Amino acid sequence: MTDAMQQERETVRTALRFHNARLIDGTGATPVDDAVVVADAEGTITYAGPAATAPDDTTPTKTVDAGGRTVLPGFFDCHVHLAYAQGSPPGRRAELDPVLVTLDTAARMRQTLDAGITTARDLAGLSAGYRTAVETGRIVGPRLHTAVRIISHTGGHADVRLPDGTDLSAGMSEIADTADAARLAVRRVLREGADVVKVCATGGMGSPYDQPEDEGLLEEEIRAVVDEARRHGGKPVAAHAQGNAGILNAIRGGVTSIEHGYGLDERALELAGERGTFVVPTLSTVYAGINKDTMPDHHYQKKIRWSGLTKENIARAIEYGARIALGTDAAVGPHGVNLMELSYLVDLGMDPMAAIVAGTRTSAELLGVADRLGTLAAGRTADLIVCDGDPLTDIGVLGDPANIVCVVQDGVIRKDLLLPGATTGRQP
Repeated sequence: MTDAMQQERETVRTALRFHNARLIDGTGATPVDDAVVVADAEGTITYAGPAATAPDDTTPTKTVDAGGRTVLPGFFDCHVHLAYAQGSPPGRRAELDPVLVTLDTAARMRQTLDAGITTARDLAGLSAGYRTAVETGRIVGPRLHTAVRIISHTGGHADVRLPDGTDLSAGMSEIADTADAARLAVRRVLREGADVVKVCATGGMGSPYDQPEDEGLLEEEIRAVVDEARRHGGKPVAAHAQGNAGILNAIRGGVTSIEHGYGLDERALELAGERGTFVVPTLSTVYAGINKDTMPDHHYQKKIRWSGLTKENIARAIEYGARIALGTDAAVGPHGVNLMELSYLVDLGMDPMAAIVAGTRTSAELLGVADRLGTLAAGRTADLIVCDGDPLTDIGVLGDPANIVCVVQDGVIRKDLLLPGATTGRQP
């Protein structure tokens, strides 16, 4: 079978019925044993619950025996950088053939989908064309929201120019040093199709000119960004924010989410709770993103200095009950093992079921799509995965893509290691 024929086969829609499943629906409710999930040919769930009350199947349906495995909603990764290979500095992309960049990016997107991520938010580096390519079936990958570029001040986290002014960002950065310039930067990224606006509220780990505790855009500049995003359809604003001073500026400025949040203190947690601000901890950058052999020394030294503090502060955020969504910062850490992030949340004190909710329903709330994604219930879009093992007793099973034996996106089976157990036709 040619690749084109395989692609065509993968996008054929048919009604689906999963049975003999253990259902974790993404709401935090008690799992349902001997469950059935049914989706119609348009990719909408029509039933998700106990087999005893499942409707009779009267239409031609592809029936899949889950073999007692766990069925969960398709997961989200709310912080990825799909345009970059792991550990590759942003400036390197400018040295590569753009065709190879495109093909490698598409491969990473497929790898991410196969890991159980049916929706991803790319927070700089990925053009809106990739989102359209997924929507129109040109390529297979997670449903995408993209920031396109990052808004930073001169010398800030996203300023990757050399001292002589040579720009190594390959189009990743927007430099803004005043409130008016920040407004213009928002207009430019929205003109290019951004779904979300990203700002740098602090310095960062990988940037050579600053420290994570340094402040980035001023509070008044962040307010200008948030207001400009509001004026253009109410786009959300994500803030790269690591040190606590910048975190507070970002929350007070009205951002939707704090990305990383390594320096969160109790005052910031209280303010985030009052404002409904989400926190995306990206623990993969701490647990799996530190490699002395591949990282510049300035990056490595900052990571080492901050790793213990990060774990302490995110553990406090979990205990506090912060509104945590799942994100990995893939590219800083590895691509294609995104759900290892769940294990890191659990390691810092989160209950396994709560970690699953963070990666499904809460992440859907952050992206503004909870009315159709993030939970398995009638009327929701049929995004789901089937996994080997019990994630409530060993959350780590979700982090190994080999255990993600089936991935369904918009009612289309994208990955199927259950094929021998599948049948097609009318069911009694």
